[in-house]
Amino acid sequence: MSENYYLPRSGPMPRPSSVEEGKEVLKQEAFDAPNVQNITFRALEFTAVCPKTGQPDFGKVEISYTPRHKCIESKSMKFYLWSFRDHGAFCESLAAQIADDIVWAIEPASLKVTVYQTARGGIELTTEAHREYTE
Repeated sequence: MSENYYLPRSGPMPRPSSVEEGKEVLKQEAFDAPNVQNITFRALEFTAVCPKTGQPDFGKVEISYTPRHKCIESKSMKFYLWSFRDHGAFCESLAAQIADDIVWAIEPASLKVTVYQTARGGIELTTEAHREYTE
C-alpha cells in the first residue's frame, strides 16, 4: 500500500523527495475528466541529471494525452517533473518513464511524451514514448 501524498492547497510547494513521491502525487491529485478530447502540458524548464557524468541535462517536455476517466492536475505535474531535478537518467529512458508513470496514474486512452534535451557537446536529443490504453 502506498503512502498518501498531497500537495498543499496554498503557499509554497514542498520539494519532492523522489520521483516515486512525484508519481504518487500525480495519481492522488488526479480529478474526474470532463468531456475533453486532448490535454497538452509543455514544461519548458525540465532538468534531470546525466547518469554518467552527474551534470545537469536541461530541456523541455511535452505531454499530450486523451483522458478516459481521470485528468492530471497541473500543480501535481509541476511537482512530478520537479522530482527529476536530481534524478539520474538518460533522455531515452525519461520519455518512457514519464509515459509509464502517467499511464499508472490515470490510464489515459492515449498518450505521447516528448523529451527535448538541450544541446550539449553540439548534440541535441529528442525522444518520444507513445502509449495506448488496452483492456
